[in-house]
Amino acid sequence: MKVSVDKELCTGCGLCAESVPEVFELADDDIAVVKMVTVKDALVEQVKEAAEDCPAEAIILEE
Repeated sequence: MKVSVDKELCTGCGLCAESVPEVFELADDDIAVVKMVTVKDALVEQVKEAAEDCPAEAIILEE
């Protein structure tokens, strides 16, 4: 699975970075960035949950 963040939608709440710090972090402008474009199998469920929990619906998943 691949993951990305729509920077125009991201509000910088940081929920994704708190939930899955191996995959997401907040940049200097407080917008989420992806540290791991292709998600390791062990983290797939956590990333899916982060996408569901994102209040801005800014996390994009590609199977």
